[in-house]
Amino acid sequence: MKENEKLPDVQSSQPPAHFKLTRVGVTKVKKLVHVKRPDAESVITLPTTLDIFVDLPASQKGSHMSRNLELTTEIVETSKTKPVPDLETFCAEIAGSLLDKHDYATFAEVKAKADYFLGRKTPSGREEIEPYKLIAEARAERDGKIRKLIGVEAVGMTTCPCAMEVIRALTGNKKSVAVPTHNQRNISTLMIEVPGDSTVVEANDLIDIVEHAFSSPTYGMLKRRDEGELVLKAHENPKFVEDVVRDILASVLKRYGNLPDDTIVIARSESEESIHKHNAFAERVTTLGELKK
Repeated sequence: MKENEKLPDVQSSQPPAHFKLTRVGVTKVKKLVHVKRPDAESVITLPTTLDIFVDLPASQKGSHMSRNLELTTEIVETSKTKPVPDLETFCAEIAGSLLDKHDYATFAEVKAKADYFLGRKTPSGREEIEPYKLIAEARAERDGKIRKLIGVEAVGMTTCPCAMEVIRALTGNKKSVAVPTHNQRNISTLMIEVPGDSTVVEANDLIDIVEHAFSSPTYGMLKRRDEGELVLKAHENPKFVEDVVRDILASVLKRYGNLPDDTIVIARSESEESIHKHNAFAERVTTLGELKK
């Protein structure tokens, strides 16, 4: 008899209050995930934070959370010798296997966020390596259906068009002349569902879409000329937080409009205001079919 079989299984006992729970699991699990894109020559190791859930029936007191951690560790160890093709596939593999580990669950959900770096050029053309976030989600259902999403988070800059026009009116500046306005650090997220085993959606492309929606990208280091050119460019391209989300959606539709109409698209943007004590926020959760309408 195994040692664990001698011990009481409290999780499987009846709960005092019989209510089903939507998500039960572990959060902020940190792992190193080994990824090799199909067209890449080398393996990338991503420091990744995971949230891992299953649902819990009304008849069960608790979920066996250690199974989530055991399973994740096994898949991570396998990725050392057999890297996963992408982060969303990694999440989908965990989500599907969770239903084998938790026979009482009807669905499993895994969310991941990883540090990611990409080469960028400053306004003067100097090469820099800039930080981003990769985001992935997968949800598996008991009938075998799995939905995967890939996403990115990027930080940029927006300048306020409202204050700009008010200052223009107060000072009598012409439309052709850039005038001062207040600006914001903007954090925007874009997520798109990946149909089946498709590799048509690339994280680098999503980063490009988000950065082009800002008034201007931002950089870890700027020399004086870079800084001046960046601020000038941003003031020539003022945007509300709403504009950022709408421009992201327009680019998504243009680039990925051939994907199925039920493909999920999530675009959100938050501006950390410089003249207010609150932030500005905008979001659209939709499908490609709805966007086409």
